[in-house]
Amino acid sequence: MNPFNEKPINLLGAYQNWKGLYPKAYNKNEVDPYTKTRIILMNGTEFEANWFSHQLARHTTDNDLRRDISVTRQIEKQQQIKVSLLKPCNESALEHTIGYEQLAVDLTAELARRECDCYVKKALDFALLEDFDHLYRYANLLEMEQGVKAERLVGRYTEIMPARPTISHHRFNKDNIKRPINSKKADKQTVLNTMIITAAEQQTMNYYMNITNLATNDLSRKLYMEIAQVEEEHVSQYESLMDSSATWLDMLLWHEYCECYLYWSCMVTETDAYIKTLWEENLEIEISHLHKAVELLKKYENKSWEEVIPDGEFPAPISLHSNIEYVRNVLEDTVQFTGLLEDYALVSELPSDANFFQFQKIINPSIEIVPSHLVIDAHIRAYGKDYRFETAPNPIKELRSRTSDNTQVGRVPFVAGSTDFFCNDKCDK
Repeated sequence: MNPFNEKPINLLGAYQNWKGLYPKAYNKNEVDPYTKTRIILMNGTEFEANWFSHQLARHTTDNDLRRDISVTRQIEKQQQIKVSLLKPCNESALEHTIGYEQLAVDLTAELARRECDCYVKKALDFALLEDFDHLYRYANLLEMEQGVKAERLVGRYTEIMPARPTISHHRFNKDNIKRPINSKKADKQTVLNTMIITAAEQQTMNYYMNITNLATNDLSRKLYMEIAQVEEEHVSQYESLMDSSATWLDMLLWHEYCECYLYWSCMVTETDAYIKTLWEENLEIEISHLHKAVELLKKYENKSWEEVIPDGEFPAPISLHSNIEYVRNVLEDTVQFTGLLEDYALVSELPSDANFFQFQKIINPSIEIVPSHLVIDAHIRAYGKDYRFETAPNPIKELRSRTSDNTQVGRVPFVAGSTDFFCNDKCDK
């Protein structure tokens, strides 16, 4: 599909009244896990589009331009609230968190598996292991607090077990800033991937930052507090990959194109008939936003959309699905890596005065104060072992113990084996 060739609706026709804005929520006991993750994905995508528009408005003095983008921004906010209200009242925040982490795992894996830029793929694989470990931490908290086994919530499509331990994710943020792509030279899928994953991780960070003080006990508040800080690292990493040389209106066009692409992907992969109609509705709205962005690009920069996105045909749709084998391969190969400025390195390759070790001493002076460790330790004391859902033993033997939480893998040299990141040979250039 090429959305530039579609006929747009009138923007005023995209507004909805209060009744139309309040959708029928899904049944948390019957909904497909990937329907939930698509909802979380599009909530984050709409947030990113809305706040990009706000930032653009704050960086131009042209009130005609600010008025034009304010109209689409207002509609984006209606779209976001309607998507977010698909979550039912009886789904707890912690249950919803499991959906956030399943999305983080399976979306990141999906993007990495189709990424032709080896550098971008490395960034995806690196953070993938960290989100995978977050899922394990939250799942243990969920069973302790609510007696709910997270494997049911993820449909057994996504494994739940330790990866690079969360204690090892705490890096000095200078080591999370990577090299930006050039959207004029990069593959279209690469441009979309950097935008999609940035929006998704930003939404996760915002959710955790906002929900931390609403958690009902100290241990929950502390876990959200810790993982929210890791999500800040992930957002810093992913946004640094985006094209920072493009103009504001170039990126406005890319944002609207990305939204069209994601709603189309959701529409063609959705299994819930009611929610599928919402994806169709939003795709139609986004096509009108895209055409408005084309108009603004021509008016203010005298450029055609083809000068920014030469081929308007969508890539293959993003499909959320099980990635168990892929995640296991990344875990086996890269668990001992950390960030090092624009690249990544084995912990054993770092000098003793590296930023990573210095920051670890500041943030983790004692294992006994690290919330992600305390959650697993509390579960082991309460149940005799941790909670996990595995299809086979963990590929890292140091992470196989069910009665002790490993806090050395990924932060102490030589405590586990790792080889290197792997590229996608079928499209490696």
